[in-house]
Amino acid sequence: MEIFVYYLLAINILTFIMFNLDKWYAATGGWRISERSLILACLAGGALGGFLGMKYAHHKTKKTLFFVGIPLIGILQLIFVIWQL
Repeated sequence: MEIFVYYLLAINILTFIMFNLDKWYAATGGWRISERSLILACLAGGALGGFLGMKYAHHKTKKTLFFVGIPLIGILQLIFVIWQL
């Protein structure tokens, strides 16, 4: 169980960084992180980090897939974690 907690912490930090990096890349005209990669990171357990990254960087907040999908993924992940306990 301890490894699972460390995994969730790491994937959420990574996802938060990915959203903020993509916003920075968008503003500077640099290489972008694909929407698919952002969603996959959220599906891998990083929905909270993705949600916080969206809010902090004001990034992808107008895309329905993100402003509806990521909270939904997070709720499903929370239900799964509670079910596993």
